[in-house]
Amino acid sequence: MADKEPEVQDDLAESLNDLFTSLSSMVKSELQVSGTNNVLELLEKMNLRVAQEYKGFGDVASGLSVFVEQLKNKSGNFDEYVQQIDAIEQQVTEFEAVISVLDRYVSLLESKVQSVYQHPPP
Repeated sequence: MADKEPEVQDDLAESLNDLFTSLSSMVKSELQVSGTNNVLELLEKMNLRVAQEYKGFGDVASGLSVFVEQLKNKSGNFDEYVQQIDAIEQQVTEFEAVISVLDRYVSLLESKVQSVYQHPPP
């Protein structure tokens, strides 16, 4: 009977070892699933937060497009004034050319008048 006792103890030890191995595997699996669930929950929260941020960006973009459209309308009103300014600029350029010609002519006349007074005719 003494021989059976160590055999029973070995079977018991082996059964307990199998039990602990199985429990260990089960706990590891649960921890992995639990960790995966936590990661998935975190990803879901991050996705929701990013979606909220992008929704805000969409609102800003819509506001900017309305603003740009308003600026286009306002700038269209200035086209007439821009054309008038361009016409005035062209006239000023032409006047500057005429003034330059007149200035040379006046300089020529001054030099003639001075030469007449310096050398009076006989």
